[in-house]
Amino acid sequence: MPDPLGDFSLTWPYYAAAVIGYLVGSIPFGLVLTKMAGLGDVRKIGSGNIGATNVLRTGNKGLALATLLLDGGKGALVVILANMYLTQDYAVLAGGGAFLGHLYPIWLKFKGGKGVATFIGVMLALSWPAGLGVALTWLIVALIFRISSLSALVAAALAPVYIYILQNISPLDGTYYGDTQRIEFAAMMAILIFLRHRENIGRLMKGEEPRIGKKKP
Repeated sequence: MPDPLGDFSLTWPYYAAAVIGYLVGSIPFGLVLTKMAGLGDVRKIGSGNIGATNVLRTGNKGLALATLLLDGGKGALVVILANMYLTQDYAVLAGGGAFLGHLYPIWLKFKGGKGVATFIGVMLALSWPAGLGVALTWLIVALIFRISSLSALVAAALAPVYIYILQNISPLDGTYYGDTQRIEFAAMMAILIFLRHRENIGRLMKGEEPRIGKKKP
């Protein structure tokens, strides 16, 4: 990747990929869908989050599923398009932009969601074996413990490990390919997910974290 401080004529496509990814990621589907359904502002119920878990607290499972798919889809879309027409460098920047866009959307004064669905979408598009591992980890932990934040934290923590094992090591002879870019990217997203879940971690430690589907006043 070119030096970001170098010739702008060479680096502007990278900035463009990140900015476009950010703008797509900033679309607050949870808020848009709940308002269109006449359920009001999802930020005023439950955790105040715009993601699928909080949308589920409205009691509308269909809207929660749609939010989950669209939040994941926007992350996957920008990565797929960048990979299809450009290179992995652009895909990483676009995916990172989409992830940050969901966390800090310009349309909502930079107060967004916690990024889990978008993170999974980006992972699936960037490395489908690792992304599948992340998605299955989230699902298994959620089925066992019924706690969304715990599922997200475990899945995020394992994401770099999944890329290392499933994307970089040959199942035939154990050869390591040395592609560290996606490992580092997954680790950075995982760190941000942990930071966005600071309050959840505190409640988990106290045994006070609400279960999936539980309405919270």
